[in-house]
Amino acid sequence: MTNRHPVLDVRNLQVQFLSVKQPAIDGISFTLQPGQTLGIVGESGSGKSITSLAVMGLLPNSGRVTQGEVWFQANSSTATQNQPQDLLTLLPSQLSSYRGEQMAMIFQEPMSSLNPVFTIGYQLIEAISQHQSISTAEARRQAVYILQEVKLVPSDDRLREQYLGGIESSAKEKDRLAPTDREINNAINLQKLSWLERYPHQLSGGQLQRVMIAIAISCNPTLLIADEPTTALDVTVQATILELLQELRDRRGMSMIFITHDLGIIAEIADVVAVMYKGKIVECKPILELFQNPSHPYTKSLLACRPRLDRESKILPTIKDFMEELILDDGRTQIIEKPQPFVVNQDILVDNYETEPVNIDRQQEPILSVRNLKVGFPAQGVFGKDRQQYTWAVNDISFAVYPGETLGLVGESGCGKSTLARTILRLIEPQQGSIEFYGKNITKLRGEAMQILRRELQIIFQNPFSALNPRMNICDLIIEPLVIHQTVKSKAQRQERAEYLLQRVGLNPDYLTSYPHQLSGGQRQRVCIARALALNPKFIICDESVSALDVSVQAQVLNLLKELQSEFNLTYIFISHDLNVVKFMSDRIMVMNQGKIEEIDSAREIYRSPQTEYTRKLISSIPLGTIDRIIHQQSTRGIIDN
Repeated sequence: MTNRHPVLDVRNLQVQFLSVKQPAIDGISFTLQPGQTLGIVGESGSGKSITSLAVMGLLPNSGRVTQGEVWFQANSSTATQNQPQDLLTLLPSQLSSYRGEQMAMIFQEPMSSLNPVFTIGYQLIEAISQHQSISTAEARRQAVYILQEVKLVPSDDRLREQYLGGIESSAKEKDRLAPTDREINNAINLQKLSWLERYPHQLSGGQLQRVMIAIAISCNPTLLIADEPTTALDVTVQATILELLQELRDRRGMSMIFITHDLGIIAEIADVVAVMYKGKIVECKPILELFQNPSHPYTKSLLACRPRLDRESKILPTIKDFMEELILDDGRTQIIEKPQPFVVNQDILVDNYETEPVNIDRQQEPILSVRNLKVGFPAQGVFGKDRQQYTWAVNDISFAVYPGETLGLVGESGCGKSTLARTILRLIEPQQGSIEFYGKNITKLRGEAMQILRRELQIIFQNPFSALNPRMNICDLIIEPLVIHQTVKSKAQRQERAEYLLQRVGLNPDYLTSYPHQLSGGQRQRVCIARALALNPKFIICDESVSALDVSVQAQVLNLLKELQSEFNLTYIFISHDLNVVKFMSDRIMVMNQGKIEEIDSAREIYRSPQTEYTRKLISSIPLGTIDRIIHQQSTRGIIDN
């Protein structure tokens, strides 16, 4: 991976936004070599995405580059010139010739990146035709080939097997003539072309991300930027996307910038890592060196606050445990590292945080008992057919949850986790089975009895921004349950309760007059937790409640949930697709697949000795982020000796 020029050489880049005094990007520099992957990590607002947008020339109108250089070396086989070019000196029309053909970008949310009114074939062919002087027929052929390359469309051999297998199973006459090669090839081509006619809403999240990757690599770019491409995906789908990006990088010889807040993912794919904090690169090292010997306190905190499979912790370290910021007289910020009684890297356990799992008394009466529960949705069928056919999202499951326990619920998207949670809360009605809360069947409760029950059962949703009414201030949002249930009638007492709850979740009461859009993601989630606690519930369902948060903010919220559980004797069902987080939070884990329970056991046993193949597949898909894994990945690519 040596060359006379790096693919990308960013020098002293600074980006400023209107009406914001502090630069969003403050004098950063880095290089990217041919075939190399640079990982950029940091919290939301650290400048990761702004860096990539500045390189691509896609900054919003309110942002501008105030200083710096971005030197780009195009692929010599396709570029019009072989010398490096400072992209910041190009006119918009000149820069557009680089975008797509030499530089491409994969965004975080594919559904918002693709146009819902056009087929995926139209959008892929458009990208190909924009940069290549070829016929529409040739563009369609290339589109199909690329969709096969990203493993969205099956290979020709696989399509042949499917076609011949379908003929064999449907044949009624033994003497039916075998199809000719021409018939087989026509059927295969029709099947491949049918994928081009599909619309974005007809594909899953993982399939949509494959379409975005196909569009990005359609013109064989020299540089591929992937901005949080796996954040919203299940752990198994995430693993396949990472494997695909690695395969494409190595086969095509692309350079890649991979942006994420998850160091476990970075360990799987990056060669060099740049750690960003408040617009600056505070540390930049080869991946193995960074994990073995981090030097900046911010990097140490990011490594330490990740839940890990190889330890059971009472609390997670947070950034404030490692550093503090001092504001100097001239307005500059100085970071002071706090002394630690341990060394932080990925092979040394943080002993101060180790703990034994909590023992739950399962001889006592369970707080929640679910028996033979079935929840279905009407199956789509032909008009006039039996309307009582259902697709079972929850299919005859039984389990119990005990007071003070946290039951973790894991599984891929569509396995029935959220449907089960909403059914327990009676937001969805079951078709069969019973749900008992302290021995009382709640499936038949109506009216006032159901409203009284809702005081005991609460939920914290995944997206705090959509869960909070943007027209209500924080005080009104927190006291809304008190008003609805009329448990506290005095306005002064409700105000006092809101102040107490806000303080209890670690926020200053001054935020009571603020609105949701004025708070960060972690602060909004704390408000959601405060609102869930307003009625003193006994049972809370956390439905992907930390999935959208940075790893450092996630650690703070997880610690808070555990602290509140101990203080208020709460019982949780904790739902997440992040198995590391579930193991940290849970006493027991229940694994769901296609509406059924695969297995249920203690968190320790599920990870040490999974009983089903499905659970083993979930665990094997987790990005480990260990030094051994990094050595394996880097030695496989020939970057280091094993």
